Amino acid sequence: MLEVLVVFVVGLLPPLISLWMMHKAEGQGRERLANALEIAAYRRRYAQETRFYALPPECESIEGVGIIIGDLSCRFNARSAYLRCAVNPSGPCQGCPYYQGKDEEGCG
Repeated sequence: MLEVLVVFVVGLLPPLISLWMMHKAEGQGRERLANALEIAAYRRRYAQETRFYALPPECESIEGVGIIIGDLSCRFNARSAYLRCAVNPSGPCQGCPYYQGKDEEGCG
């Protein structure tokens, strides 16, 4: 009779251990999900707060396009948030010797 009881207990150990590990993993998963949701909410809130600050000099925000740096009236402006223009990419635009208005004609 004792042998039957030992075999029965040994047979039940793996499923019990498996259930305990699954319960532990579910708790960890819930905790990770809660942390991820909290971080996403923080990033969203931070992005909304920083959106209302003034743009740096020579930056302009155009709806539908985004932020553009440099002088938009210049013919060589790249209309990009990363590159100012093809001739003088690092800037500044003020006093640039290569400035050409959009209506002016010239080489390039």
